[in-house]
Amino acid sequence: MKFTGILAVVLALMLSIGNAMAMPAGKVEFAGGDKGKVAFDAKTHADKGLKCPDCHTKPKLFEMKKGKSGITKAAINEGKFCGTCHDGKKAFSVKAEADCAKCHKK
Repeated sequence: MKFTGILAVVLALMLSIGNAMAMPAGKVEFAGGDKGKVAFDAKTHADKGLKCPDCHTKPKLFEMKKGKSGITKAAINEGKFCGTCHDGKKAFSVKAEADCAKCHKK
């Protein structure tokens, strides 16, 4: 009986470690549509001098809850979400087809 309990705990830990390692810390993955998934790397943005509140509180461009993004290509092209900074001036443009692969991975 004791062995079964220990085995269950070990199995649960192994499964949770696999999920935790699926995406490295500081990265978030989004669906990304027909161009492939988008992996947002917080470290890349932090290396450019950005801090979490720059996008999550002032202005509140992104929710901090999984599945609540509502990000669409149309919204990005209107200058919302990623398009707020990725406008071709502050950062590379989201409208340039050549730059799609910088974020989208098939």
